[in-house]
Amino acid sequence: MTAAAVAMTTTLLFNGRVHSPAMPDATAMAVRDGVVAWLGTDNVGRAQFPDATLIDLDGGFVAPAFVDSHVHVTATGLTLVGLDLRAATSLRHCLDLIAAHARSYPDGVIWGHGWDESAWPERVAPSTADVDAAVGDRLAYLARIDVHSAAASTALRRAAGVPDDMPLTADAHHRVRSAAREHLTAAQRSAARLAALNAAAAHGIVAVHECAGPDIGGPQDWDELRAVAHGVDVVGYWGEWVGTAVQAREMIDATGARGLAGDLFVDGALGSRTAWLHEPYCDLPDGCPAPTGNSYLDTEAITAHLSACTEAGITAGFHVIGDAAASAVVAALDVVAERFGSVAVARCGHRLEHLEMVTEEQAAKLGGWGVVASMQPGFDALWGGERGMYTQRLGVARARGMNRFALLASQGVPLAFGSDSPVTEMNPWAAVRAATVHHTPGSAISARAAFAAATRGAWRAGGVRDGVTGTLVPGAPASYAVWDADEFDVSAPADAVQRWSTDPRSRVPVLPRLDDRLPRCRRTVHRGAVIHG
Repeated sequence: MTAAAVAMTTTLLFNGRVHSPAMPDATAMAVRDGVVAWLGTDNVGRAQFPDATLIDLDGGFVAPAFVDSHVHVTATGLTLVGLDLRAATSLRHCLDLIAAHARSYPDGVIWGHGWDESAWPERVAPSTADVDAAVGDRLAYLARIDVHSAAASTALRRAAGVPDDMPLTADAHHRVRSAAREHLTAAQRSAARLAALNAAAAHGIVAVHECAGPDIGGPQDWDELRAVAHGVDVVGYWGEWVGTAVQAREMIDATGARGLAGDLFVDGALGSRTAWLHEPYCDLPDGCPAPTGNSYLDTEAITAHLSACTEAGITAGFHVIGDAAASAVVAALDVVAERFGSVAVARCGHRLEHLEMVTEEQAAKLGGWGVVASMQPGFDALWGGERGMYTQRLGVARARGMNRFALLASQGVPLAFGSDSPVTEMNPWAAVRAATVHHTPGSAISARAAFAAATRGAWRAGGVRDGVTGTLVPGAPASYAVWDADEFDVSAPADAVQRWSTDPRSRVPVLPRLDDRLPRCRRTVHRGAVIHG
């Protein structure tokens, strides 16, 4: 191929700073046919590719695009275009937001998300009577921020066949959520998905791992999402239990899922007091029926699912939060590793979502089996600390043992970072920052390690293990984002390391210093195609 022919299909990005292990001091990058073709400096690039299409980065920072390892696309979109209650600062404020939304949108089901009474002065969740006072006889579904419990109107409870006095957790929650979902129009669902995927692209994300299942979005949402054409890849996991290898293969064929993993619930969530614990919650309300939370799958059922998927060579995985849930999963993995061998287990790339409570012994075992920890640093940012929700529910000692990123990394457990959106925002730089400033001393990881977990690590968790995807090196897919560098002085001398979280003199690619203002995405490119900006 002649130089002229190469140039015709080549784009040269210059006048920036490229985060690349292949050349840490690169200021220019050439892309050809959706693949990184070359890295270097501006003058060399212009000479080598004289006829290339030129893109002036104007000092921008070019980094591998992010992957969000745990999202719920439609629910995220419904929050973006609908009733977002995460900003509510009190019960009264929450109810005012609900009433205002009901007035502004007088027709259809009211779908809201995000209230969190643990941060309110009253520490009291909305009651059915509260919701009725705000919406009247409308159907209203209002998920708690962790989406493991909810508030609902009397009209929706009756439509779902749930008694007025039944707490909306576990099966009762699934029933009211399903009833509300049935009243969403196809146009609402479609608009929500588009909004969520557009938001992902605007945050420099080129792929998301959808953690679906029969009780989360249901088969209709799954099929509709898989049919969406968008520049952001949707890697789908279906969280439904199987007991044999034949069933596992049939389920994969029927769903087209990447694995039978994601939110296959072993337990619930700490905020809703449904995470499965060895010891009771510290702030149990009167009459709490399950002082140690909920167990949806026991060790025997977990073992059967893992065995079926391992025999079939399929990725298995579970939603695991409480320490009792983690113990049950590790015990099951012990049995499966003994039965099939550690190599067979590692080959499947089994995943554990959240994994918020884990011991040193468990971490060592998970590292030996190659089990991926798909985690959300935003959880610690939102709920950690001595006054946070973790401490309310668990007490100070147990709360300090939450989200042990450093322990897991030290034991060789592959980390993949995501948001669990809409629980926390799809903002990967915020996740990277949260992982570096953990509330518990000794649990944080470096910015480099956190960035890797949100890029290469998340690609690997999704089954892409070619060694180059998620980096910017020659031969890698040209999936990257360009970030505004207003608060970074990319032309500063190399000894101005206070402006960066890693030192260019170490030959390690630089990362922006993550202070109160996070980088802003100018452009997102996936395999050479612009999907944002």
